[in-house]
Amino acid sequence: MIALSLAEIAEVVGGQTHDIPDPSVHVTGPVVRDSREVREGSLFVAFVGERADGHDYAQEVVKAGAAAVLASRPVGVPAIVVEDVQTALGALARHVVRRLGATLVALTGSAGKTSTKDLIAQVLRRKAPTVFTPGSLNNEIGLPLTALSATEETRFLVLEMGARGIGHIRYLAELTPPRIGLVLNVGTAHIGEFGGREQIAQAKGELVEALPAAADGGAAILNADDPLVRAMASRTKAKVVLFGESAEADVRAENVRLTDTGQPAFRLHTPSGASDVTMRLYGEHHVSNALAAAAVAHELGMSAEEIALALSEAGSLSRWRMEVTERPDGVTIVNDAYNANPESMRAALRALAAMGKGRRTWAVLGKMAELGDEALAEHDAVGRLAVRLNVSKLVAVGGIEASWLQLGAYNEGSWGEESVHVSDAQAAVDLLRSELRPGDVVLVKASRSVGLESVAQALVEGGVDAR
Repeated sequence: MIALSLAEIAEVVGGQTHDIPDPSVHVTGPVVRDSREVREGSLFVAFVGERADGHDYAQEVVKAGAAAVLASRPVGVPAIVVEDVQTALGALARHVVRRLGATLVALTGSAGKTSTKDLIAQVLRRKAPTVFTPGSLNNEIGLPLTALSATEETRFLVLEMGARGIGHIRYLAELTPPRIGLVLNVGTAHIGEFGGREQIAQAKGELVEALPAAADGGAAILNADDPLVRAMASRTKAKVVLFGESAEADVRAENVRLTDTGQPAFRLHTPSGASDVTMRLYGEHHVSNALAAAAVAHELGMSAEEIALALSEAGSLSRWRMEVTERPDGVTIVNDAYNANPESMRAALRALAAMGKGRRTWAVLGKMAELGDEALAEHDAVGRLAVRLNVSKLVAVGGIEASWLQLGAYNEGSWGEESVHVSDAQAAVDLLRSELRPGDVVLVKASRSVGLESVAQALVEGGVDAR
């Protein structure tokens, strides 16, 4: 964080100082909520959670070097006491962002946010120091903590914004007002909470409504291939930049293809030129993500050649997102188990089919959460798609949602041993260890709550069963 005195922080957040001998002492280290991340000069934010109360760690973090604790009650060590810690954290982030002078890029969408955010960061940091959301810390706590990790040297701040309801993105945009806003897509993730795709579009579009006018540098980067996103152009006063494969897109891809290993390649076109891209990531869905990143980078002054080179060299920065491991025995494990929704599940299955040409393919799939009344139909559709893509083996893991996956595969014509329903992750591991052969490709994917990353990790560590 940029250095601020404890007195200034107390004023910004509307708090009272307690047990602070010298309010002129500056916070020079990171702002953290995890006591294990405290460094010399940190500000520790004491949240009260379901399992732990951050206030209980106050003595420990000060001994570890924290300058003070942001707390909701006195803790017997240097502290700034406020009524609500989350509100205070947001106020501090807003203050720091205003002081920074960095260009703030915010993005949202139903699928691909984290992968796209990672691409944007890898492209922009070739131009200037860039801070970006780690992993998927895109909520009212993770977003301000990311913003507070910026320093005086930061020129680009890339923030992922998630939403589980109307008004969430509006709130996040008030905490960290963006100059550039990117909307990737409107899908069915969290549709059970929103009630429909139109409601999801309403929520995602709050980002473009929060942007400054075009005359003040505001730019809305919108997916030309998604009608609900494209329609958001009418909800903003910012400059509108379209990306996609549509001929009308300002930043578009032509001659899209997959390499023999399932990695996308295409000709990138921007208003200032064109250049070829061959990505290190897997799956055709990354083309749209790459175009979104390219549109942001072009808006910030990078050439087509610079962007194409950065996209071609970019890797995956976040764990368990199409994370590919080649085992010594020739088995390929694709760990995409961080999260799942119908759009990302279809994209992952298509990537598996592309990677597995001439090889035996396995789709180890589990529940897609928060689909509401659409759950049965969506799981059934994924099971059917696995069959249409000629995936060799479907292993559906878990409860009733997994049974719907297998039912879809069965109704599409997958009988006998082509699909199987197992009760849990360990049963899946046991099955795979006994049946995998050198050369097989295994995709592991489900919503985060299912915990299927344990299957991928066990397969990476275990090898083929020798029996």
